[in-house]
Amino acid sequence: MKTTFYHELTSTSLQDAVLSDACCEEILTGSDVELLPLLDAAYQVRKTYFRNEVQLHILNNAQNGYCPEDCGYCAQASSATTNIEAYPLKPDAEILEEAKRAYESGAYRYCIVMSGRGPSPKRVSHLAALIQTVKAHYPIEVCLSAGLIDVESAHTLKAAGLDRLNHNLNTSEAHYPNICSTHTYQDRMETLQAAQTVGLACCSGVIVGMGEETDDLIKVAKALRKLEVASLPVNFFLPISGTELSEFVTAQRSVPTTLTPDYCLRVLCLYRFLNPRAEIRVAAGREHHLRSMEVMALYPANSMFIDGYLNAEGSVASRTLEMIKDAGFAVKANAEDLEQLNQEEAEKRDVLLKELKVLRPRMASNT
Repeated sequence: MKTTFYHELTSTSLQDAVLSDACCEEILTGSDVELLPLLDAAYQVRKTYFRNEVQLHILNNAQNGYCPEDCGYCAQASSATTNIEAYPLKPDAEILEEAKRAYESGAYRYCIVMSGRGPSPKRVSHLAALIQTVKAHYPIEVCLSAGLIDVESAHTLKAAGLDRLNHNLNTSEAHYPNICSTHTYQDRMETLQAAQTVGLACCSGVIVGMGEETDDLIKVAKALRKLEVASLPVNFFLPISGTELSEFVTAQRSVPTTLTPDYCLRVLCLYRFLNPRAEIRVAAGREHHLRSMEVMALYPANSMFIDGYLNAEGSVASRTLEMIKDAGFAVKANAEDLEQLNQEEAEKRDVLLKELKVLRPRMASNT
């Protein structure tokens, strides 16, 4: 592909113009589109709005299981047979203690996530009081994911100091019935619109690898652009045993049956071009699908989770911090002692010497 193609991608995005569907398709599947120039083109956009900073987020799975919804990708779904430890909403003291740990670990944002269709008015009041307590104790941004909410609930949460409300669209409207039957794409859209009605910033993203066509990924990216979401997590479907969906559902579709690092990075670039001002987060599945190319995600994306996801483990925080620093990026964090944390982790690393059985395996086998 000519270098002008990549320059035009950057220029179009920085001018707030929308790429055509054909161009988006080319980014995702074009055999003559080279990955490194594509990443550089996306990085030029990312650098314009977010410099070389990376925001770190920590998820708190505040309520696990007991969900009536049948989202096929979720380990907590009513349709899942996954062996998870279900528990009701954690006590306030436990959630506050985890907020403290999030702050001290260098996280910029603390994300409280609850299972369920949506909170009752009583639960909303409880969450509002909890958010006020967290904000009073720690200078950390708070994001809440609590299912479907209405305008009144959104107003209560905003008044309590909530910084963002998370509610992912996950996929396109056309594909949504293939992943969930207990609520609709429109239900999710109305939740985001309720938040925006009261001036509450929205976090909403996508899950890649659920049997969708590339056209579905393009449509949901453009839908999120129209919503002007502040934060856009890009998740890559984790094939957790017991969930209805698996990577194999894509066998008869145009999406790769196994998400490759190349394809995942192309998706991140596309979402950056279409949502230049949004915080693009490389979220669940980054370790699983990006593998040795995980660090390359930082060129289109400017945030990530540390300490894992809802039900799946992720990289340890020290490894994530090291990866960010080694690539020449800076962590945007609330913790003043982040450099001290980095230093402490570096001092823990020892060089291990090979044992004789490794140096001379033949000799070892003769003993």
